[in-house]
Amino acid sequence: MASRTDARNQTDPLDNLGRRFAATRRLSLDLVATLSDADASAQSMPDASPAKWHLAHTTWFFETFILRDHVPGYALFDDRYPFLFNSYYEAQGPRHARPHRGLLTRPSLEEIGVWRAHVDAAVQLALPKLPAGALALVDLGIHHEQQHQELLLTDLKHLFAQNPLGPAVWETQIAREVTPFSAMKWISGADGVTAVGHDGTGFAFDCEGPRHDALLPPHALASRPVSNGEWQEFIADGGYHTPSLWLSDGWAWVQAEHIEAPAYWRDGQNFTLSGWQDIDPAAPVTHISFFEADAFASWAGARLPTEQEWEAAAAAFDPTGGQQLDAAGPVQPRASVDDTGLQQMFGSVWEWTGSAYRPYPGFRAAPGAVGEYNGKFMSGQFVLRGGSCATPRGHLRASYRNFFYPHQRWQFTGVRLAKDF
Repeated sequence: MASRTDARNQTDPLDNLGRRFAATRRLSLDLVATLSDADASAQSMPDASPAKWHLAHTTWFFETFILRDHVPGYALFDDRYPFLFNSYYEAQGPRHARPHRGLLTRPSLEEIGVWRAHVDAAVQLALPKLPAGALALVDLGIHHEQQHQELLLTDLKHLFAQNPLGPAVWETQIAREVTPFSAMKWISGADGVTAVGHDGTGFAFDCEGPRHDALLPPHALASRPVSNGEWQEFIADGGYHTPSLWLSDGWAWVQAEHIEAPAYWRDGQNFTLSGWQDIDPAAPVTHISFFEADAFASWAGARLPTEQEWEAAAAAFDPTGGQQLDAAGPVQPRASVDDTGLQQMFGSVWEWTGSAYRPYPGFRAAPGAVGEYNGKFMSGQFVLRGGSCATPRGHLRASYRNFFYPHQRWQFTGVRLAKDF
């Protein structure tokens, strides 16, 4: 017979999973607490989704892959919802078209909340009886919802920026600290054969592995991300009007879209989750595309780091540190108060790398519908590293690979330079 201590140790991981599940689900609701049903239902562009849809899709994930598939006799809360709130899982059948998510004025935000509460209670009740594979899916679902929390914030920012009134998502957002401008320094990076990729300890998405060796040339990384002030110099020097700085696709994008500055910049101000604010020259530049990051690097006589160079440098840093989303709420990216070594490797802004989002050697997508999570998007996109001020704290690792198309910039995206020796 197991001792009381042994029994407690056996249940602690399950208790921890339940607490993390509850905290993650609660944070999503906290992020929309000030929104009206209209705020939560609108969609500002095809790449974005309504806040209400994010709340519903993450609930669909748990109801589908946990309750439907692993709880005998579970009946769907509403059998119409899978069509409305499936995202891209072909194995789960047809779904409502992504560009039309903003037309889903029904179900209401309140009705989605009732559904969430029903699913949350059912998952908590089922946890002690779930097999190991289903518990792993609960863990995946938590990390999946954290990704959608960041998307929810960036989608809301894009939505509110379209309003001529410039409304704030949060009037009481944490005040931005304006810090002194620090000179950019060059920090030598690891070179030679270096192991990269997730080591198998703890959670990771499948695209982060397998761990493998990479050959890194002698190089240096900038001590911090590029600042708004440096980007203003790029603009003043005609950076957006000099075709020799740009990749061909990037120059075509600049011309077609009439790009003159990072997204959300206007007359010396930038739009934030607290409305329009003066641009802080020392803060990291935010909301730039891969095309812009690459052009700036060319203008600066540098290049973008590879994702392997970035990961090797970040491995020594605490991924839970820095400016990230937590219970206190999101903030506008700001400069670091530290002026030594590498700064802001985690949080603040996602950093574009020069690496295409492709599988690592030996990568195999997971079987079944969840295998569609990452692998099928390994085409035409570039890797970003490090997380942002909208990434939930505790969600990041040095091996974490984010990815977007080269023209996209509504996320909190910035850039750190690299150079060869």
